Amino acid sequence: MRKVIEVYPLPQYKLQVVFDTMEVRYFDVTPYLGKGIFKALANEDYFNQVAVKFDGVAWPNEQDLSPDTLYLLGKLDGIAA
Repeated sequence: MRKVIEVYPLPQYKLQVVFDTMEVRYFDVTPYLGKGIFKALANEDYFNQVAVKFDGVAWPNEQDLSPDTLYLLGKLDGIAA
């Protein structure tokens, strides 16, 4: 299982995610913004508070994405993310 070691918030609700294998993936969070607990991420200041937690990523109010989700659904090209 891959682990997230770094995460960077990008414009347009994208994340740049660095895994322990040194692979980089780009994950688009926009499909999640209208759903349940993820609605809070639509606030850009809050979205930018993303951090590495439990080998995945999380925000202060416990919204989180697993490393598997980030890796499998992430894109290799930031433009296509």
